Amino acid sequence: MTDTTTRAAEILREHRESIDRLDAILVYTLGERFKHTQAVGKLKAEHDLPPSDPAREEKQIARLTDLAERANLDPEFAKKFLNFIIQEVIQHHKQHQS
Repeated sequence: MTDTTTRAAEILREHRESIDRLDAILVYTLGERFKHTQAVGKLKAEHDLPPSDPAREEKQIARLTDLAERANLDPEFAKKFLNFIIQEVIQHHKQHQS
């Protein structure tokens, strides 16, 4: 290997280590988020509240779109990601109501 190839391999390894740490943070963060949304689902079921809250979902999408723009993340990707999470949460809430 040349010196530049060796250096490129080192930089690649460092980036991948950072990506692996960030992936772990994402997984644990999602786990914590779902713990809270499951508690919300149980509370909604106990009080006969609807499993979804379109007004809150709309507000959250706007908030996350703004955050995405400030974080230099594609806002459309952020919306898709949040919509995916919201749909999972609604499914969990519906399961609690069954």
